Amino acid sequence: VQLQASGGGLVQAGGSLRLSCAASRWTFSNNGVGWFRQAPGKEREFVAAINWNGGSTYYSDSVKGRFTISRDRPKGPVYLQMNSLKSEDTAVYYCAAARSSFLVTSRDQYKDWGQGTLVTVSS
Repeated sequence: VQLQASGGGLVQAGGSLRLSCAASRWTFSNNGVGWFRQAPGKEREFVAAINWNGGSTYYSDSVKGRFTISRDRPKGPVYLQMNSLKSEDTAVYYCAAARSSFLVTSRDQYKDWGQGTLVTVSS
């Protein structure tokens, strides 16, 4: 099982990026999906999560009001729209598929992780 996160890059503070998470060989249509990030020297932290059909979402306090997680349909990619980016958002961003169809926030509730995509925000 392979998940692929894409869309990272270099952006100035205040700018926007949209990350995408897609699965190869299978779909995560029955799974909740989450985004996490890991900055240099720090633990991987929860960013946002969505349930299987996109009806429920949840965000960390640090990104609430600036980031939006979405999925157009259960079989489609999961997106993370990031607006008003700050230098502290600089990190490698990972997407992961949950063990269930529910929205979950704990790392141990995720079973499949993709290779991350680097987001660098310059101040």
